[in-house]
Amino acid sequence: MMKTYPLESITLEEAKRKQFKLIDIITRKFRGSEILTRGDLGVVKGLNKPRTTKKVEEIIADFFDVEKAILVRGAGTSAIKWGLYSILKNSKRRRVLVHKAPIYPTTLVSLQMLNANILEVDYNNLEELEKILKNEKIDVVVVQYTRQKIDDSYKITEVIEKIKEYEVPILTDDNYAVMKVKNIGVELGANLSAFSTFKLLGPEGIGCLVGDEKYVSQVIESNYSGGGQVQGHEALDVLRGMVYAPVSLAIQGEVNDELIQILNNGRLSFIKNAYLVNAQSKVVIVELKENIAEEMLVYSEKLGALPNPVGAESKYEFSPLFYRISGTFRKTDPTLEKRMIRINPNRAGVETIIRILEESYKKIQEE
Repeated sequence: MMKTYPLESITLEEAKRKQFKLIDIITRKFRGSEILTRGDLGVVKGLNKPRTTKKVEEIIADFFDVEKAILVRGAGTSAIKWGLYSILKNSKRRRVLVHKAPIYPTTLVSLQMLNANILEVDYNNLEELEKILKNEKIDVVVVQYTRQKIDDSYKITEVIEKIKEYEVPILTDDNYAVMKVKNIGVELGANLSAFSTFKLLGPEGIGCLVGDEKYVSQVIESNYSGGGQVQGHEALDVLRGMVYAPVSLAIQGEVNDELIQILNNGRLSFIKNAYLVNAQSKVVIVELKENIAEEMLVYSEKLGALPNPVGAESKYEFSPLFYRISGTFRKTDPTLEKRMIRINPNRAGVETIIRILEESYKKIQEE
């Protein structure tokens, strides 16, 4: 069996506390009548954005206990790009340290667009990390919160603490982690955290960057165009999604835990092993005894499972997802694609997922 190191999900009680905390902050920023509107539009004089959007950004900053936040167009990818830009803007070297693993494809594109000089080190080895920080001039360290490889085991808290010893700016990619874990990167000491609000039941295409004012303010100044601003109704939709996301995701985490136990207790004879991994969402990887992963995916879709993600746990994805393993995992070992599938319960319960697995396998046997 493979050894995996999934991130620790918050409990339902912890998720409720996050929801209550966010609502408390909202009531301190918005009048009740303002919540029952769709917000304002346009580049308001003196703000260069809707008043509603500015209030929502202040709420998000307060929620994560940081100096400043900004909502940007282009989802998590754009938030990461703007974060990198704000740190590298005045650097000639543009030396970016990343984990020695397949870089998330859209992040790699952003690094290439910024003409970054990429250095790699294994974050699972703190001695190696310290050595490169000591011996190389680094402009920014990018840390992806969720796993990039199956065997990644690093604790982001320890990685951030080690980097901070050398006073190098840290940008964390918190996609797939926000509202699932106790603390995101900036709450653990990073300078910036970037994530997609679409993954938090929010609107399409809106990203969020939170952290140090000196970096976020540069993004605000540079992202001046009226067409680049997030409108008031979109900002309110971001807030609504963030209110409901933590409890929903905590329930999903409970289903993942229960599903792993059932599958590894031998209830389904055609399954060899099941693993709980962050790839990139926290999902169950099912290893089949036969090379029938492709066929399983065909039949599971006919039986009601989603055939592909939309925004990775977006508001549209309530049925369970049965999908191929992630691209970064396939790069690690291309043969895994033939015998493994990943399952994200989304809003489904355990018995629904078991039924789809059983009936899909039965269909294959009947061929």
